[in-house]
Amino acid sequence: MKNSKGIKITGWVLTGLIAAALIMSAFMKISLNEMVLENAAKAGVEPSTFRIIGIVELLSVILFVIPRTGIVGTVLLAAYFGGAIATHVFSHEPIGTVIGFEIVISIAAILRYPELTQRLISGNK
Repeated sequence: MKNSKGIKITGWVLTGLIAAALIMSAFMKISLNEMVLENAAKAGVEPSTFRIIGIVELLSVILFVIPRTGIVGTVLLAAYFGGAIATHVFSHEPIGTVIGFEIVISIAAILRYPELTQRLISGNK
């Protein structure tokens, strides 16, 4: 590929932006930030459950950032955001942001792991 260096850099920039946002989000959940407690009440979720969700989010992001475990992290984050979308729908909250994160995570993974694109397009095992 001609622009493979640019593609890799773009993938890592997106990964860094995602990681920064999600690490902040995870720490807010783990520390039971005031805003998180309000969101927990809206969603009907116990604050202690939000702490566990924050730990899962943090571990998923760590796996996503590490190249060797990046694909596993991508799958875990896709599942995590699937749950977030369901929670937002159930709570009658807007879902645009969580869908946006899901899309950017997918784009970053495809840019970082070209074999994903090959498998998605060709369907080869």
